[in-house]
Amino acid sequence: MTIDQHGPRVGYAAGAFDLFHVGHLNILRQARQHCDHLIAGVVSDELLEITKGHRPVVGLAERMEIVEHIRYVDQVHAEVLLDKLDTWRQLRFDVFFKGDDWKGTPKGDLLEREFAAVGVEVVYFPYTRQTSSTKLRAALDVLTLPAA
Repeated sequence: MTIDQHGPRVGYAAGAFDLFHVGHLNILRQARQHCDHLIAGVVSDELLEITKGHRPVVGLAERMEIVEHIRYVDQVHAEVLLDKLDTWRQLRFDVFFKGDDWKGTPKGDLLEREFAAVGVEVVYFPYTRQTSSTKLRAALDVLTLPAA
């Protein structure tokens, strides 16, 4: 990355990062290749409960500590706001990274329009389908079912 007259290109990649896995690592690695300074937004426990309908397996403080120690990440931010534009108003990033499972969806299209209005580029990366926190959580649920 090169620094232009406006300074370093700042990127923002938000996620639950619950049960951290290779898909999370891939997103952060790819994001860092497209910016000079990468901020990883770790979604709060409360916001996850609102958006996903459940609390994370691993609490916010621990998830933030894990993400903070990933070498591709320059800064960690606790994401407590539902509206990504409100987060942008706090952090002023230039590019927003998201898994391509949002691309072409109504919520992804809205995100692109809103960010375009403030000059933020949205970059999608391939969603890791073979490993996901949802699959890992389901496996944990099976392992912790009470015996009949």
